[in-house]
Amino acid sequence: MSESAIDLMKDLLATDERVHELIMAEEARERDSIRLIASENYASRAVMAATGSVFTNKYCEGYVGKRYYLGQEFTDAIEQLAIDRAKELYDAEHVNVQPYSGSPANFAAYLAVAKPGDRIMGLDLPHGGHLTHGWKVSFTGQLFEAAHYQVDKETELLDYDRIREQALEFRPRILIAGHSAYPRVVDFEKFAAIAREIDAIFLTDMAHISGLVAGGVHPSPVPHSDIVTTTTHKSLRGPRSGMILCKSEHARAIDRAVFPGAQGGPHMHAVAALAVALKEALEPDFKDYAHQIVANARAMGERFVELGYRLVTGGTDNHLLLVDMTPKGIGGKPASIAMEKAGIVCNYNTIPYDTRKPFDPSGIRIGTPAITTRGMKEDAARQIATWIDQAIQKADDDAALAKINGQVREFCQQYPTP
Repeated sequence: MSESAIDLMKDLLATDERVHELIMAEEARERDSIRLIASENYASRAVMAATGSVFTNKYCEGYVGKRYYLGQEFTDAIEQLAIDRAKELYDAEHVNVQPYSGSPANFAAYLAVAKPGDRIMGLDLPHGGHLTHGWKVSFTGQLFEAAHYQVDKETELLDYDRIREQALEFRPRILIAGHSAYPRVVDFEKFAAIAREIDAIFLTDMAHISGLVAGGVHPSPVPHSDIVTTTTHKSLRGPRSGMILCKSEHARAIDRAVFPGAQGGPHMHAVAALAVALKEALEPDFKDYAHQIVANARAMGERFVELGYRLVTGGTDNHLLLVDMTPKGIGGKPASIAMEKAGIVCNYNTIPYDTRKPFDPSGIRIGTPAITTRGMKEDAARQIATWIDQAIQKADDDAALAKINGQVREFCQQYPTP
């Protein structure tokens, strides 16, 4: 921890011992355990410093050069810097960096090009989609008429011919690509062709893969999509925030949908931190990081197969693995609980055509961005898979799980957190 960070924590300790205690406990947990939650990562110290900067104090409704408050010289400069860097990184025509996160970004994007009651179509949640792609408990499923495409039952891959047939029948206003638990490359060009055929807006939610796209290890949706939304804290390794990238023809509608349509003033400390993260993503070593994420996921997947596990789709092309626990005679929830006791944290997850309930599904979802940020490579990924297997075999043996936890803690000391 830097001297300035230590000073801030001293101030916090003097003001609120309980919050200080909880923050330090979380820091220790992140340091001493292996984090495999696909939506988590470690932000750099520079990103953290910007997140905790004086821009926390600043309010600035509006956009660069068009604010409703004075004193915006530096907020304007920060926001424009983030916009310019995002445009360069993703070769985007227009970028809005004000969304608070991914769900608000999706909400604003929908409102920009559709009205309540219009039709939207995205990947089914149990098949790897996201709540905000029209799922019934989400605002998107309540405001819009939603239909969902699914993966093929045999291959567990997207079937673009079937998606086209469904889109031709349903004719959504917005066709959505993107996922939270799909381990393969998405063919954005095919989605774009389907959208053109039905005169739909093609929107891609690249929240999970934005860092992989930036690092050149996953095809970019930006050239093919009318609108692209993303979080900035997953594989991109930035703050908890969001962005919308779009074609110039949608720029005015997107900006008006974000503010004043869906939000008030932007969180400028997050925008400042995003500008830093985008600068980091433009550096050559970010490509090495992105390639290593995929290499680690593939190495871990290969080890799982050696140990007798079934991978949904048979493997991975990106940062995540969806592992079916059924061959091991255990559900995803008890498996993930045993893993956490062993010091390895993931989330239980439904798999396509799951016969178990969502709160006790058949699978676990594993992501490799966080371990990659710590410097772990293929050998480490394989060792982690071995520990996971040992933990699942001893799921009811707390002493055995505690022993694995000790090995994990010792292992983690070799890979410092940022």
